Amino acid sequence: MTASIPLENLERGATGRPARSPKKKLVRRTARDYSQQLRRGFQIAFLILNVWLGTQFYFWVRHFETGGQSRFVSRPPGVEGWLPIAGLMNTKFLLITGHVPPVHPAAMFLLITFVAISFFFRKAFCSWLCPVGTLSEYLWKLGRSTFERNFALPRWLDIPLRGLKYLLFGFFLWAVSTMSAEGIAQFLQSPYGLIADVKMLNFFRYLSTTAAVVLAVFVIASVFVQNFWCRYLCPYGALLGFASLISPLRIRREAEPCIDCAKCAKVCPSVLPVDQLITIKSAECTGCMECVAVCPAEGALYASLPGMTAKTRSGRRVPDWAMAAGIALLFFGTVGYAKLTNHWATHVHDRIYMELVPHANEASHPMPGE
Repeated sequence: MTASIPLENLERGATGRPARSPKKKLVRRTARDYSQQLRRGFQIAFLILNVWLGTQFYFWVRHFETGGQSRFVSRPPGVEGWLPIAGLMNTKFLLITGHVPPVHPAAMFLLITFVAISFFFRKAFCSWLCPVGTLSEYLWKLGRSTFERNFALPRWLDIPLRGLKYLLFGFFLWAVSTMSAEGIAQFLQSPYGLIADVKMLNFFRYLSTTAAVVLAVFVIASVFVQNFWCRYLCPYGALLGFASLISPLRIRREAEPCIDCAKCAKVCPSVLPVDQLITIKSAECTGCMECVAVCPAEGALYASLPGMTAKTRSGRRVPDWAMAAGIALLFFGTVGYAKLTNHWATHVHDRIYMELVPHANEASHPMPGE
């Protein structure tokens, strides 16, 4: 399945690569673009949210590790956003049974939310919300400001490496697809499944030497290569890439007002040849809108919906505020629905957590059939 995944699906003009014309007159944009200010605001807000969730979750874990001696805080269900495999399992459980799973339901709702965002607004989760994506972006920008450039891997290496995230996602998808609804319920209600979030936290709390070295390699690589982890290894990004392939939203370039300055291609964090294309359909496009923001020519580059023609393009453009509002509406709407229907939190008695949390590192992954 993963071997045939199209990493790029780009629509070129009728003549392929557009002709370069130095005689084109620049008509400067009159309307100011606020997409990057909005995007940075979303990134910072979501990063702060995740830090708050992680801190509260840590103190919740410490309460049970100390036998109830430390101050009790409630468990934040939002931390389950870091359990994408549990979200994938629970989504299948919901589709099979029609019932919301009782364990880690927030993981499922967040997964559905991020897939929906990717469908409507490209892989905007990666560039607008994902804390890993945010840190990765600021790492390569640090590298660019320090060394005055980022490095691009040669095409013969870049393309197969990009396929790794699809292979990883294919493996997880295969593993979940082989599980029945009963098997999923048994897995998530096992001691391992109940405290999968605690084991995730402990992985970073008690980082092994090997894990620390691997993490350091990823950080250093992200300084020199744009979005190293996201581009080559993130299976979550692969899933969202599938959703973005059928997204109605497209970045479109109009050849007539375009002055062929190539600024759009230079700022693209996914290294897409935006200046050579008519419509961007690539699964690598994260909807960051940097190309649109940097374009100096009026009407040359914009986000659009289907049915676009040169005569109607002004009525089909998606303004930056609409994209930001849509992302916020999908996120808060889904989370709000889950909370109102009492399907957001995992309901497990504290007595069970008191038994399991202090021994989280001893919980073993249940084998199939157990």
